[in-house]
Amino acid sequence: MPLAPLAAHRLAVAFVALCGVWAAGAAQAQKMRPGLWEKSVAMKSSGGQIEAAMAQARAQLAAMPPEQRAQIEAMMAHQGVGMAADKPTTLRICITPEMAARDEFNPGDSRCKSSSFTRSGNTVRFKFSCDTERGPSSGEGEYTLVSDTETRSKMFVNTMHEGKPMRMDMKSSGRWLGASCGDLKPIAPRK
Repeated sequence: MPLAPLAAHRLAVAFVALCGVWAAGAAQAQKMRPGLWEKSVAMKSSGGQIEAAMAQARAQLAAMPPEQRAQIEAMMAHQGVGMAADKPTTLRICITPEMAARDEFNPGDSRCKSSSFTRSGNTVRFKFSCDTERGPSSGEGEYTLVSDTETRSKMFVNTMHEGKPMRMDMKSSGRWLGASCGDLKPIAPRK
């Protein structure tokens, strides 16, 4: 697999992992529906690194022979990732009934810890810090369960990229697609 699509895929999955850990408890009476969810994710970075990586990934996919491109896109789709040239990055996520009962968009990442967690109605605001292989990261954001079939979130992360500080701003919207996840498996917690 070319480097840029792999890096873009990892960034997208990392975003979902960061968002999901603080989504638990977002709704008091309302619960999200179990099944297949799709998140549209828009990311911006202080130095344009994220945008450049995503543009490079899309360009590399577009330049591939059709058979190879279809193979890469199928592999990414099997993992729930979509990267169409003219659309935001999308992630498909399987929410189990147990996850829905806990209002948990995914199990999160054990390398990240919450330092602040407040709830107002269906919105959770959070602050966090993470200790990853690239070094420490921190940030804050909010997650809203708009309805049992719709979510919205926004957050920023201060991290390091190639030894330099970088800020990533992310916004996402989620929508329920249906009760069946098909072949897509729930995201396992990262240890």
